[in-house]
Parts: sequence; C-alpha cells; structure tokens
Amino acid sequence: MTLIRRRTTTPRQVQALIDSGLDPLLARIYSARGVDTRAELEYRANGLLPPAGLKGAAEAATLLADAIEAGARLLIVADYDCDGATACAVGLRALRAFGADVGYLVPNRFEYGYGLTPAIVELAAPLQPDLLITVDNGIASVEGVAAARDAGIATLITDHHLPGDELPQAEVIVNPNQPGCGFASKSIAGVGVMFYVMLALRAELRARGAFAAHPEPNLAALLDLVALGTVADVVRLDRNNRILVAQGLQRMRSGRIQPGVRALFSVAGREPEQATTFDLGFALGPRLNAAGRLSDMSLGIECLATDDLARALNIARELDGLNRERRAIEADMQADALLTLEGLDVAGRTSVAMYEPSWHQGVIGILAGRIRERVHRPTIAFARSGDGELKGSGRSISGVHLRDVLDLVSKREPGLLLRFGGHAMAAGLSIDEAALPRFCEAFEAAVKSFVGEQPPEHTIESDGPLDPGYMTLASARRLAQEIWGQGFPGPVFDDVFEVENQRLLKERHLKLVLRKGHSRFDAIRFNHAEIAPPRIHAAYRLAINEFQGRSSVQLMLDHFEAA
Repeated sequence: MTLIRRRTTTPRQVQALIDSGLDPLLARIYSARGVDTRAELEYRANGLLPPAGLKGAAEAATLLADAIEAGARLLIVADYDCDGATACAVGLRALRAFGADVGYLVPNRFEYGYGLTPAIVELAAPLQPDLLITVDNGIASVEGVAAARDAGIATLITDHHLPGDELPQAEVIVNPNQPGCGFASKSIAGVGVMFYVMLALRAELRARGAFAAHPEPNLAALLDLVALGTVADVVRLDRNNRILVAQGLQRMRSGRIQPGVRALFSVAGREPEQATTFDLGFALGPRLNAAGRLSDMSLGIECLATDDLARALNIARELDGLNRERRAIEADMQADALLTLEGLDVAGRTSVAMYEPSWHQGVIGILAGRIRERVHRPTIAFARSGDGELKGSGRSISGVHLRDVLDLVSKREPGLLLRFGGHAMAAGLSIDEAALPRFCEAFEAAVKSFVGEQPPEHTIESDGPLDPGYMTLASARRLAQEIWGQGFPGPVFDDVFEVENQRLLKERHLKLVLRKGHSRFDAIRFNHAEIAPPRIHAAYRLAINEFQGRSSVQLMLDHFEAA
C-alpha cells in the first residue's frame, strides 16, 4: 500500500521566506525541507566549507606538492562509475595544470573487482608509479595498500565510502567518514573529496611560490565535473553539496563547460544552457556509467579529460550506444525478475534477494533499484562473477542502512560475505554461489532487525495541492532550475482530478487528460498500464513535455488511487 503524506510547514516560516523576497510557491516548498532563511539558499562559492576542515587534506597537499617538485610519477586509480570517472578527470586536469607527471588506471570491474587490490597494484607496477592516488575507492583496500608498500609505491587514499574496522596503512587518507574527521559534509561524493584535495594542493603550492611566474590554475573550471559526479552518485545534497552542484550548473548554463560534458549534453539531446539536476542524474550520468557497466570506464574518463571537442563527441557517441545496449539488457533482466517475483511471497518478507545465471553483473545495480521501487523492500540482485562466486548489488529504502545490514550479516555469519561495502542506500557484496540460500535467510533476518516483522509502508512525501495558477510552463521551468536531489527532493504535489481521457502508449505507459475545476492538464504515468478510475487522488510532479519543437506543461504521475 502507498500512502501520500503531506509535508508540514508553519505559516510563520513560509511568510518569513516570502518577506525575504522568495516566491510564495518556493517559500512553501523550501520551508517544508527545513529551510528557515533565504541565506541557506544562497549558493556562492565562498559559502563552501574550507578544505582545512577535511582531515588529511593538508597532509595530502604536502605529499603531492613534494611529489610534483621531485618530478615523481603519479598514477590515479579510479573507480568505474560516474563519480569515479569525474573524480579521476578532476585529478588529471588539476594535477597536469600544476605541472605533475600523472596518468590513470581504471581496472576492468569484471576482471579485477572493486578498490585497490593487490592484483591492481601488480597491474600498475609496470607503469613505475612513485605514488598511487585512489579516487572514490581505497578506504577498504588494506591488502592493496600493503602490496603497494611492499612494491615500494606510496599511496594516497581519497574516498568517501564508510570505512571498515581496519584502515589501510597509506601515507595519507582523505575521507570525511574516517575516524576523527570533523568535516561537516559527510555526504560529499568522491569527486568532491578530490576537488577539495586539489584546493588544498593549490594553497600549498601558492605558499611555496609555485605561481610566481605564471597564473594560478582556475579550479572553478572543474566544477561542472564536480556537479555531474555529485548528482550522479546520488549522495545526500546537504548545503555544501548543493553549493558544488549549483556552481557547476551555473558554469554549464553560461557555456563555461568541459568539452566532454558538452559532448554528453549533445548526444543526450539536451541543452547545457538549460542544464538541470535532472539532466545530470538521468541523461549524462547513465551514459558515463554505461561504460563501466558494459565495457571499460577509461572510455568515460577519456571523454571527460580530452580538450578536443571532436574527439569528445566521438567518445560520447560510443557511450550513448553503450547506454542503449545497457537499457536493452536491463529490459530483459527486468522481465526475468518480474517472473521470479510472481513466485515469491513478497508480502510476507521484509527483503528481496534475486539471482539468475544469465544476468549481466554490470546491470544488477540498476535492476535492484527497479525491483526496490516496485516492492518497496531492500533488494539485492546477484550475477555470476566467475570462480564460483556471485556478485550482488543492492538498493535500500528509507530507514534501512544497507551497508549496516550487510555488516550485521557478516558478524552473524562469519565467512558468508567474501567482500562488501557501500552506503546507506546502495551497497555491493560477493558470496560463494553455493551460499546463496544461506545469504537470503541471513539477509532477511538482518533487515528484520532494522524494521521489525513488517517492512515500512511506501510513503510519498507531498508538498500538498497546487493552485491551477501555478500549474504552468513557467512554474515547471522555474522549479527545474532549482537544486534538487537525494535528501533534498524535488517538489511533489497531490490533488484530486477528474479523468477525462486516457490511453496506453506502447502498451506500457498511461497517458491521461485530467481536469481540476475548469482547468485541463496532460498527464502521464510511466511503466503503468492499469486503467485509472474516473476520479483519482494523484501524486505528481510538474514537468515539461517537448514534442515537435513545442513545449507544454505535463503532470508526471508518481501514484494515483481512486478518490
């Protein structure tokens, strides 16, 4: 069952925001998200938390400045998702601007797995690096860092994932979630961490007089990459992250944009001058991620690192093709998963774990997310990863910290999880294929420890009804320009409508004409083929429908029920 619950505001809070000059609709929406003053919505760069508060950033700056002065060879070890690719591109561009000898390595996820492992150190050794720099990984790489040390290679870990019980013995670790770090933005993405390290490095080089003979590199030019990686990684958009995203979007809209980001906008059919967080999360991010899911993320990194727009466009077209292939694979996997669901007593469970031998391990994370949306339970999808192992990727629901669930499983069932890691809402793991039934039982028991015998009801948080005077193209455009994302969700409204007309598109999507009073609105509910009753209570978002060169407002229905 789905509940529509309206967010609460107080008239005093809303009026205070209106009195400060905020539009009444935005005042109501922001008040419901805990915003008390307009100052909280000012996203100037000087409002960022200072790098000095990030534990290890100053030490990393010293380590890197010494390496640059010594002519040392630096090698970035990247992760294979959008956050890792953008973090790597930020590191490459900034370090090269600072005069460093720097390259990168992004291991094939299917062959080498995740993080800085001994096998990856062995892969890196022929390149003769003096310093390995991890981006968006490394906090759990105890064995890999030890292998690097044995090979005479120093390591700098930059990461944002939660640490395990033991930290790697790297020269320096920069991670807001490591013990003893007082940095207020615990949700900063991997690309944000790398950007902060580059800010600290610039300050260190400045203090050493490195820019006496030439201008300082403008690190603000990298904020489009930071914004893309931050939104695509679905980290919580606290105020610091919102500033990073807002600054990146501002640069995109003004045309100050990296060639690779411009190329991704082009193949996605979007205009950077109208860039939104939706574009970053649902148009650009998936195209970059497709490289890591199906091929090699070096393709995505090359797109972001090149200064040649023609080359970036060629790579972006390859990424677009991979994304279309990913969607086709995902559709087949969803069909398998839905058949499996029919045989499960989902109503009697608090979790779902699924496996098919034919599933592609690069797409199981997306599949887990789709199934989670359908059943509203923490979900893990597994695929074969070779050598008798299964690789799992999970997505969770509000109130169930998925990494903590897996940690509980590992403590209750020692040896069951070969590897695991992640965040509150997403995590990954590996198990022996023969251990799958045991894992399913242990996972269900661990989730019950968090939620009790019954999973939380699916709740849609609504900003209440919307006056027809605001259900306009201008309002939709205004809302789209704001900064929305995980932990700071875009506005959802709810109201009662009469259904005047409805039909199915491609036998999958329900297209409707709704009436409220004397006003009529086009509406659509994607991936929903059930006919609506004559009168509905709907939760919806204002959206812009672009068709044959014309723009119109459209209601995107997230849920409806008989009114």
